[in-house]
Amino acid sequence: MSEALRQKVQTLPKAPGVYLFRGPQGEVLYVGKASSLRDRVRQYFQADPLLSPKIRKLLALAQDVEVVLTGSEVEALILEDALIKKYRPPFNTRLRDDKRYPYIKITNERFPRITVVRRLEGDGARYFGPYTSPQAMRRALKLAHKLFPIRPCNLPVGEKLYPRPCLYYHIGRCAGPCAGLVSPEEYRRHVEGAALLFQGRVEEVLARLREEMRRAAEEERFEHAARLRDQIQALERIRERQVVALPELVDLDAVGIAVEENRGYGVVLLVRAGRLLGREGFALTLPENSTPEEALSEFLDQYYTRTTAIPEEVLLPFPIPEEEALLAYLRRKRGGKVEALVPKGGERKALVDLAQRNAALALRRAEVETAPPEEEALEALSEALDLTVRPWRIEAFDISNLQGQEATGSMVVFVGGKPRPDQYRRFRVHLVGKPDDYAMMAEVLRRRFAHALAELADPALSAKKFSDLPDLVLVDGGKGQLHVAQRVLQEFGLSGIEVAALAKKEELVFVPNKTEPIKLPDDSPALHLLQRIRNEAHRFAVEYHRKLRERRTLASLLDEVPGIGEKRKQLLLLRFGSLEGLRQASLEELLSVPGLPRKTAELLYKALHP
Repeated sequence: MSEALRQKVQTLPKAPGVYLFRGPQGEVLYVGKASSLRDRVRQYFQADPLLSPKIRKLLALAQDVEVVLTGSEVEALILEDALIKKYRPPFNTRLRDDKRYPYIKITNERFPRITVVRRLEGDGARYFGPYTSPQAMRRALKLAHKLFPIRPCNLPVGEKLYPRPCLYYHIGRCAGPCAGLVSPEEYRRHVEGAALLFQGRVEEVLARLREEMRRAAEEERFEHAARLRDQIQALERIRERQVVALPELVDLDAVGIAVEENRGYGVVLLVRAGRLLGREGFALTLPENSTPEEALSEFLDQYYTRTTAIPEEVLLPFPIPEEEALLAYLRRKRGGKVEALVPKGGERKALVDLAQRNAALALRRAEVETAPPEEEALEALSEALDLTVRPWRIEAFDISNLQGQEATGSMVVFVGGKPRPDQYRRFRVHLVGKPDDYAMMAEVLRRRFAHALAELADPALSAKKFSDLPDLVLVDGGKGQLHVAQRVLQEFGLSGIEVAALAKKEELVFVPNKTEPIKLPDDSPALHLLQRIRNEAHRFAVEYHRKLRERRTLASLLDEVPGIGEKRKQLLLLRFGSLEGLRQASLEELLSVPGLPRKTAELLYKALHP
């Protein structure tokens, strides 16, 4: 490091802020925060044996240091995180794929909704997350909607009253604010219950439900009281599965870190009211020769600027530099006291040890396991289309018709990036008149989602062919087909489902709220997945359309053969299935059909072999 740079460091202010080490080309090598810029940066110039290998390599490359003063340590931490996201410095620890971690959002409306988003906005809404496990997030959402009748639609509820509620009201999944069937105060209680559930405060949720059940019983609303009783029992079973980590009702995070060369893994065990709710795990990209202390400090900064839940205690495996700056940020964000502890024994030490073991195990698994190509494609698709969640269930729709005749629609299903033929569905389009691809697509989509809501509304329907709703609806076509799909989903109050359209000619992807289509690279796994799904939907639609045309041709041919009426026609179709099957049949096989006389069989054989 040059003498000029050493002199510059001596003149830095003793104030909070952020410092950036820059390389020979002015590139940002490292971003750090400090409660006192002069004291923190001067530590880099201490005796060489005290410096970590990463810092020695950084200083060998650094040509300049730039500082940005902030009003407080809290602002320094926030700015540090923003600059790391912006510059992605090679000497900073970074959360890998941090864009893919979703949040649950309770919207800031008179009658709020629960949605899933990928980023935090300063819009007055409440956010919970990030969730590193899509399955855990789905379980939380499913339970919240089961316990609390919060509307799933995005109608402008509160601005006007609608004449009647949708089917979600009749199946107990919505309180009906659109039709004025619930007061804002009562609806707000449902929302607060869901918020407590997302925070892991199961005991408080149970207390609310028990009080509501008591009031319902006193008012002789016994059916409502019975439903609440069932919900309480289901929630108690979930609580029983949660491990009691501490005898005291404390909220804390136990943090673990594992480091190996340029890879790392950070784990946070979530303890709420003394119970271990679960864990969040993050793969880390590390500079070479990073120490566990350096990795942990930078991981904590990035994790806590993203998470929405700040506990009373943060348990660490060892001390970290600039701990006070982190604590100042956590205290302001929580609005209360927060402590960072390195426990020496007892239950808290056992929790940290468990977090450390989890981190080491996850790092080893990441070394020997790679994500299946299907899951890699789903991640790429989430990023490319800026979807709120990884689209685990994708349903693709296509229309096939020949000059408006025998128009058919197909629905193919991919789960986890793999086809599920057992869940494919076919639709005969009933639209009459001039062929209209938009109207035919709308009919197919309406029938699909009408079936879904009907199954959800009637527990007696055991087939359950349509009640699993997709994360992403993919339609074959361009902007027009996209608008059709959006309109149908809005009609059914399902506009939270993601939608995309894939146009064949230039393979452009159209998504809502973007004026221009997305052109994915030819080698993109996301594009390959979309093409595979689209082509499968087209194949399935054409196959069904061809089958219907063959049946119509066969029926016409059979009508021309004397002695074959509707009953014999059905027997022949049942036996041979198609025109091709009949043509391949010998005369002896035709004679084996019950009730088909020899003369009629001979006439049919001649008609099939002119």
